[in-house]
Amino acid sequence: MSARRSGAVLAAAAMMCVGSSVAVSATIVDAPLFTLQAVRYTLAALLLALLGRATGRRLPRPRGREWAWLCGVALTGLVLFNVGVVRGTAHAEPAVIGVAVAAVPLVLALAGPLANGARPAVGVITGAAVVSVGAALVSGGGRTDLAGLGWAAVVLAGEVAFTLLAVPVLVRLGPWAVALHTVWLAAVMLAVLGVVLEGAGAVGALDAGDLLAAAHLAIVVTAVAFVLWYTAVTRLGADRAGLFTGVVPVTAAVGGVLLGAPTPAPVVWAGMVLVAVGLGVGLSARVGTFAAQGGCRVSPGAGSPTTARARTSP
Repeated sequence: MSARRSGAVLAAAAMMCVGSSVAVSATIVDAPLFTLQAVRYTLAALLLALLGRATGRRLPRPRGREWAWLCGVALTGLVLFNVGVVRGTAHAEPAVIGVAVAAVPLVLALAGPLANGARPAVGVITGAAVVSVGAALVSGGGRTDLAGLGWAAVVLAGEVAFTLLAVPVLVRLGPWAVALHTVWLAAVMLAVLGVVLEGAGAVGALDAGDLLAAAHLAIVVTAVAFVLWYTAVTRLGADRAGLFTGVVPVTAAVGGVLLGAPTPAPVVWAGMVLVAVGLGVGLSARVGTFAAQGGCRVSPGAGSPTTARARTSP
C-alpha cells in the first residue's frame, strides 16, 4: 500500500475514533471537567508508554525548543480545546462548535503548506472547502451569542494548533513520542487546574460511569487516535490529513443513529456526500509536499513522503 493510501486510511481511522467521543462525552457533562480530563490523559500516557516499550518503539526524550512546541500542543490542542468545547456550549448550541471544527480542513489546507514554506495547492484547498461545507451541513446550525462565537474560535484555533505545532518535532521524535509527551504534559496542566478550580477531592466525585467514559476517551480517542493521526500527518502532510477532520461529524451522526437517534434529515445526508466528494478532490490533487524525514520538497505526485517534511492537524 502506498504512503498516500495508508496515510488516508490512518487519518480516517483516527477521526472515526474522535467521532466516537461525541456520545461518550454526553454522559460526563456533570463530572468535574478538569479532573476527569486529567484522569483521561494520565491513563492515555501510561498506555502509550507501556505499549511503546513493549513493542520496541522509539520514544526519544525531547530536548531544547522541542519542549516549547510540545507544551504548545498540550496547552492549545488539548487543554484550551477541551475548555473551549465545554465553556462554548454554555453560550452556544453544540452545532455551533461543530461548525467551527468543520472549518479546520480549509484552515489546514492553507496554513499547513505555508508553515513549511510551500504554496497551498488549489486542488487541496478546493477539496477542503467542499469538506468544510459538507461537515457544516452535517453539524447543522445553532444559536449563539458573542461569547459563544469567541469560544468557537478558541476551539477552531486549538484544533488547528494540535496539528501545526507538532510539525517541527514530528521529524525527530516520531508520532509515538509526540503523542506520549503531549498527553502527559496535558495531564499535568489539567491536574493543576483541577486542584485549583475543582478541589483536590474532585477525583472522588467520579463515579463508575465517569471512569468508564474516561477509559474510552483515554484508549480510543487519545492513545489510538493520536498515534494514528500523527502517523497520517507524516505521510500525507497537514493539508491533506486535515481533510479527514470532516469525518468527525459524519461519524458522530452515524453513531447517533446506531444508538437510537432519529434518522438524519436530507441536508445531513447531502453534507455526508459533500464530505466524501471533498476528500476525493483533495486527495487526488497533485501537489509538492515536504516529507517527514529530510525537509526537501517531494515532486508533485510523488508516492512516498518519506523525504518530505511533516505537518499535522485532531
